[in-house]
Amino acid sequence: MNRRYIVIGAGAVGGVVGARLHRAGHRVVLVARGEHGAALRDRGLTVHGPGGPDTARIPVAAGPDEVDLREDDVLLLAVKTQDTGAALAAWAERPVGPDGGRAGSRLPLVCLQNGVENERSALRRFRRVYGAMVVLPAAFLTPGEVRVWCGPRTGVLVLGRYPQGADDTLREIAADLTGADFRAEVVEDVLRWKYGKLVNNLANAVDALCGQRPGAESVELALRARAEAVAVLERSGIAWAAPAELADLRRGVVDEPPAGAGAGHGSTWQSLKRGGSTEVDYLNGEIVLLGRGCGVPTPVNELFQELVNRWARERREPGALAPAELAELVGRAAPERPAAAG
Repeated sequence: MNRRYIVIGAGAVGGVVGARLHRAGHRVVLVARGEHGAALRDRGLTVHGPGGPDTARIPVAAGPDEVDLREDDVLLLAVKTQDTGAALAAWAERPVGPDGGRAGSRLPLVCLQNGVENERSALRRFRRVYGAMVVLPAAFLTPGEVRVWCGPRTGVLVLGRYPQGADDTLREIAADLTGADFRAEVVEDVLRWKYGKLVNNLANAVDALCGQRPGAESVELALRARAEAVAVLERSGIAWAAPAELADLRRGVVDEPPAGAGAGHGSTWQSLKRGGSTEVDYLNGEIVLLGRGCGVPTPVNELFQELVNRWARERREPGALAPAELAELVGRAAPERPAAAG
């Protein structure tokens, strides 16, 4: 089947995935609004990668009202988690084909997103929901342009049906992604991989607040947040992919050194740079939520969540806080490093 991929949120991850699928010969529609959507219509999407810039003219829609959905469409959800609810509400009730069927019951939805909340939210409205653990260092800072630093493959996508399992539809989507220059793995336990990525993503807050400054202080701050996460996950009985597993997955796939605007910075830093909201409530905030539920204190993640939200609300420049200042705040909030739960 020659599927058509509807990329809902053509930013860093969505833009790169959509562009690679288009280049591989698949039908693609990019969904984007505002200046970015206008730039995509006027100039096309330019992907700056290790091989140089590549510009493609890909159909663009501002929202579901501009897309006539078909039975062979696949929805790729790539918006930030704070925008997931609105996107699901807008797309789930859209008609598919002439008989009045709805997208929520007819079409597969793949969540190309960080955190573990998106799939759960999607399952309220969509019958077939798939999760993806995404390893794709990329940036979106300029309308109409995205940057990716992965090589020799564009990135890694670990895919599974939510909450567990796999099926033929997913295997066919993975085959399309493999042909589009990704390493796409199908697993039965996608949530385990997504929790592993979540633990890694807790360091995004340190990057957003302090930037990529050399020294051991920033590393130690990230380790404090991750130690809380490990204690919470162990107490909650939640399985997660170990750091060594994640490292093995990306070895030889995404090993190009980053360069250029936004290089080395995570999605939270990029969101602050664009002056928008961030996903911190669903990254560090997810650990805070789980900790409150299982009785494990998470003062470091709570502090990071509070500070990043303040930075976004006050439109502060990312990276403006010195690591020593953040370390002092952490020391006040959490004088002792937590031990992992037994």
